[in-house]
Amino acid sequence: MEKFNRYLVTAALPYANGPVHIGHLAGCYLPSDIYVRYLRARKMDVKFVCGTDEHGVPITIKAMQENVSPQDIVDKYYAVIRDSFAAMGISFDIFSRTSRQVHHETAAAFFKEMYDKGLFEERESEQYFDEIKQVFLADRYIIGTCPKCGNDRAYGDQCERCGSSLSPDELINPRSALSDAVPVKRKTKHWYMPLQQYEPWLKQWILEDHKEWKNNVFGQCKSWLDNGLQSRAMTRDSSWGIKVPLPDAEGKVLYVWFDAPIGYISATKELTENWADYWCKDDTRLVHFIGKDNIVFHCIIFPAMLKGHGGFIVPDNVPANEFLNIEGEKVSTSRNWAVWVHDYIQDFPDQQDVLRYVLCSTAPETKDNDFTWKDFQDRNNNELVANLGNFVNRTMVLMHKLCGGKVPQMHASVKDAADDAIFAMLQDAKLKIAENLENFRFRDALAEVMNVAREGNRYLQEKQPWILVKTPELQAANQEKIDNCMHVCLQLTANLAIFLNPFLPFTAQKICHMLKVVDRMLDWENAGSMKLVSVGYSLRAPELLFKKIEDEQVTAQVEKLHAGLKKSAAAAAAAAPAPEAKPAKAEIQYDDFAKLDLRAGTITHAEKVPKADKLLKLTVDLGSEQRTVVSGIAEHYAPEAIIGKQVTLVANLAPRKMRGIESQGMILMAEDNGKLVFVNPDATVAPGSGIS
Repeated sequence: MEKFNRYLVTAALPYANGPVHIGHLAGCYLPSDIYVRYLRARKMDVKFVCGTDEHGVPITIKAMQENVSPQDIVDKYYAVIRDSFAAMGISFDIFSRTSRQVHHETAAAFFKEMYDKGLFEERESEQYFDEIKQVFLADRYIIGTCPKCGNDRAYGDQCERCGSSLSPDELINPRSALSDAVPVKRKTKHWYMPLQQYEPWLKQWILEDHKEWKNNVFGQCKSWLDNGLQSRAMTRDSSWGIKVPLPDAEGKVLYVWFDAPIGYISATKELTENWADYWCKDDTRLVHFIGKDNIVFHCIIFPAMLKGHGGFIVPDNVPANEFLNIEGEKVSTSRNWAVWVHDYIQDFPDQQDVLRYVLCSTAPETKDNDFTWKDFQDRNNNELVANLGNFVNRTMVLMHKLCGGKVPQMHASVKDAADDAIFAMLQDAKLKIAENLENFRFRDALAEVMNVAREGNRYLQEKQPWILVKTPELQAANQEKIDNCMHVCLQLTANLAIFLNPFLPFTAQKICHMLKVVDRMLDWENAGSMKLVSVGYSLRAPELLFKKIEDEQVTAQVEKLHAGLKKSAAAAAAAAPAPEAKPAKAEIQYDDFAKLDLRAGTITHAEKVPKADKLLKLTVDLGSEQRTVVSGIAEHYAPEAIIGKQVTLVANLAPRKMRGIESQGMILMAEDNGKLVFVNPDATVAPGSGIS
């Protein structure tokens, strides 16, 4: 770590088209904050930058949905996202926006420098065009049927149902998201970055020089490089974004993934006039914290941009996390299957550290992981309350009860091996926690911190100072042992504050408040010391660090999740276009209709037809006789669910064999958005009653 003189830590710029959810926190914002808080405790020169990504198609789509301007959208969600991060203790040095002038100037200048160096290819290509709206369509503006799963709302770049990456040309029946019109192909000009020219350098830089990167990052990069890189367009046809700074580029903006990572540079410019020290000096360590869906952009495209431009350092590490699922299902903002951070803050006031703890202890560092409200409750009650909170509270209560509320001295005459073991344990824990943090193993680091609390509980339980005060005489004879025990526990509590500070900063501050120590005690150099609280100093009254979470709270949160899902589904159904009515069939005469013998019947038996997914074999009671009818409704109704159902039967239809079974009639059904519904009397009638 000491080989770097300064650190620049970035967290992925969230799109300003909606609030942040706990999957975002677990993915990159909490890990980056833990790492930065540790670096600050080590007194490192570190800048922590982030901001909202306010360009690109998701912004304009959201604006369309809410019938407002893109600027209205980014203004609204910038504030929501900023405030959510602040409330959760994510301690950015700056939280900027890519809509700010400094960013527009920085990104445009970056592009122009590369253009002037001849690093782009100018190409004409055919792209989808909406003739009604008179605009070229970005991939996300094209909707059609996914060729892999049949989802008829797949986007031109991805199907959100099955997760497949797509191109607009792969969609079945593509249409414009703006007008629902069928798009056409038209020629348009763009500037491409020939990524294949950077392949040799990227292979050396990643595959040879950075084998220490996380397996998911290294593996994804290797796969891209092994398959061969291709030229990629760095501009788009749009009116929203950073205008391409060339005279013949009317109506064109920078590709959002060219524009967005430059936001790290512009935010640093905004933060400090010495920004170049953090971006251009080789003794700076640049670390990007991202989710796995951003790996290619931060490990291949952005580094190639920096290399091509020249004068910038490239990232030393990109510790990307996997995805966090919720209650066994993939997070979906479109379906409202998410736990929103601003909602959590409102529902669990002053319990930010509980969420920080759970998300870190279950972080998807090497594989996708699952957040459940039951696990959230268990970890809070069994680990934070029963272990960490229990030790600190017992220590403070006993100190006031047994030592008059003041820090007792350590008596060498009665000091024993158990006391020395605590000091050795703290030294060992300091090394393990630091090693894990420096290697981005945040789950393991937090587990070591909790082990310190467990050792404190074990030590206190072995010493049992409360046994030594059952009588005044007993207490007088053992006061020095009591003092030693409480002194060790208080010093251990202070060490816990230091260890906890990167992970649970609000809890660390509460401990410091009770111990009446200043913030500089939280410096990492103090970890492991047994002289953190001064002998004879009066301490404040104990306060609970955590409180139990009840079953009712968990139930309410699960119900809230499902209610949000239903509300989203209802809104989508309401917004969906009405199904087109089938065209009327050719006109018939009354005599034609009179030939039909329609009768009410009752289903008395139903079973599936073997080797036929769609067919049910029904027995229909017509009063005077029982008919066998084969009906193609197996995908809509279970056999046992329709016993006793009254139906309308075409009774004089010529028999027809289906799968070797003679079907003696046809049951009338209505089709509602693909769902078959029985046509039957609105009141029960006798089987065999005529229908006219």
